[in-house]
Amino acid sequence: MPVVNLDGQAVDEAVSIETAERFIEHFSVIVSGRDTDGNITSAKDTQTGDILSFDCCYSNLELSFGKAAGLFEIKERFEKYVRFLNSEFAKHGYTLTGMGINPHADINHNLPIQNERYRMLYHYLHSYPEHTDEVDIRFHKRPDFGTFTSASQVQLDVDYEHLTDVINVFGLLEPYKAILFANSYLPDYPDFLCVRNMLWEHSMQGYNPHNVGMFGKPLTNTDELIDYIGSQSIYCTMRDGKYVNFTPLTVDEFFSRDSVEGEFFNGKEYRKIVFAPEASDLEYLRTFKFEDLTFRGTIEYRSSCCQPLSEALTVAAFHTGLKEKLYELKEIVENDKVIYSHGFNATELQKLLSKQKLPEYIDESAVERQLIRILDLSSEGLAQRGLGEEKLLAPLYERVRRHTNPAKTMLDGIKNGIPIESYIRQYAAI
Repeated sequence: MPVVNLDGQAVDEAVSIETAERFIEHFSVIVSGRDTDGNITSAKDTQTGDILSFDCCYSNLELSFGKAAGLFEIKERFEKYVRFLNSEFAKHGYTLTGMGINPHADINHNLPIQNERYRMLYHYLHSYPEHTDEVDIRFHKRPDFGTFTSASQVQLDVDYEHLTDVINVFGLLEPYKAILFANSYLPDYPDFLCVRNMLWEHSMQGYNPHNVGMFGKPLTNTDELIDYIGSQSIYCTMRDGKYVNFTPLTVDEFFSRDSVEGEFFNGKEYRKIVFAPEASDLEYLRTFKFEDLTFRGTIEYRSSCCQPLSEALTVAAFHTGLKEKLYELKEIVENDKVIYSHGFNATELQKLLSKQKLPEYIDESAVERQLIRILDLSSEGLAQRGLGEEKLLAPLYERVRRHTNPAKTMLDGIKNGIPIESYIRQYAAI
């Protein structure tokens, strides 16, 4: 979630750090990470598994939750944490808000947390000018994007039998999700209502397109998935407590080499290093697929923007309900004629439908009907869990009926003279 200074000034990292310290004291959680200056970067509740952390910088705060069987237990803890954090931030004229792009992206310092991980990542992302002739992508000029982009991600258990079906079916759903959850507007790229994914894909994270976005074609079995993982790239590892980054190499290529040349920060400057690959380097395979298999035995759904905080659980509810109705969802998306009958594949459609203006060939009334059908299916899946979680989908039904999403609602309001500050506060409410 973005941390926003309501005075329109850059976030002072000391305010964020102090707020985290108050959080740790109040909830009796354990510090689990510090930067090189000793400042808190993360803290964990050892009973619930919940984590507060700063993602990339001190103006991007993340709440992660431990395993749970029901969404309302997560909702209760989320709202408890956010109320406390915003009561503390309010003392400084700050707030957390629910947007996929920090509305002060051009005001904040956007500098990385000074620890091994984020120093390396910031340096790596800014190395793109050295690689423009190596890959067939057009790099954007906001390599600091990791400091101001925020997502709502959910991990759901997946079993071996359903693994490829989950990836394939939810991949076909991505264009509809772009319409439903878009909430990342950046003036640099005014065509987009959901610019987050483009920022990832047209950066060094997308040097190898197999590391980002969608799979491109259906997976027919798990052997194909394993082969695909072999085609994804590693760009960093650690040696002697230091992060080493290097020009991305596919997993297969990396482990076929006797040595790899990279660079590391020695405390003063970046120095070259040559090292031999080790099996443990696989732990540093960093991929950002929309549907990503994790070491936890889950699929992580990564493409949705951070939502208005009162609607934060809509992303988790939507996916949880549809997972319960996987094969009914498969029937809908594999036979879809609303968006899939004009020659565009899922990857192309996801990009097209992330923009402000839908393609002229798309019938918005038909899209509304299809989205309602998908939401009804998710609602049925949640209802059969018997926990009342289907209530969490209500804001999504309202969006569909109004043909809007949080980014569109905000931009329409701004065009009608409502200041963005009003939406910062509105999207911060729970």
